[in-house]
Amino acid sequence: MGMFLRAFTLIILLCLLEAKQKDFYTFKVVNSRGRLVSLEKYRGSVSLAVNVASECGYTDEHYKDLQQLQKDFGPFHFNVLAFPCNQFGQQEPGSDKEIDSFVRRVYGVSFPIFSKIAVVGIGANNAYKYLVEASRKEPTWNFWKYLIDTDGKVVDAWGPEVSVKEIRPRITEMVRKLIIKRKEEL
Repeated sequence: MGMFLRAFTLIILLCLLEAKQKDFYTFKVVNSRGRLVSLEKYRGSVSLAVNVASECGYTDEHYKDLQQLQKDFGPFHFNVLAFPCNQFGQQEPGSDKEIDSFVRRVYGVSFPIFSKIAVVGIGANNAYKYLVEASRKEPTWNFWKYLIDTDGKVVDAWGPEVSVKEIRPRITEMVRKLIIKRKEEL
């Protein structure tokens, strides 16, 4: 019985360790050009994951404000990570190439755009499943924003009715702390 108990305890500890190690940056996703990208490359910076759409009433304001955030804080300390999604109102009907071309041409987007994904339901992308599970907030429309810390943990999430300008102070504070921490490490 003692050996069984030790083995069982070891299995439980390994499961807990594996669960503990899972974070947003452990996932791999496909970018808008069809290449597999490890989100691990964003570890150490603050990220804002957003399910985007090109034909939504929130498109113009969000893309302009997201690009301003990227311009002001990125790419070493902060990145907007855009995940096109056509699940809400079919407002992202284009191909990955068309979406990428549109947002770069119209909004001058310089942040990463990934391949179109599902963010809810059975076919939801695993990175988004993690965001929903970790935040306990599931997207119900376009432009849900998930704030992720340097270790890949979800800090908070907001729906499209919360503007990027409203959450900017929170991002500013996280980036400021990151910059101070990095300076102290030098």
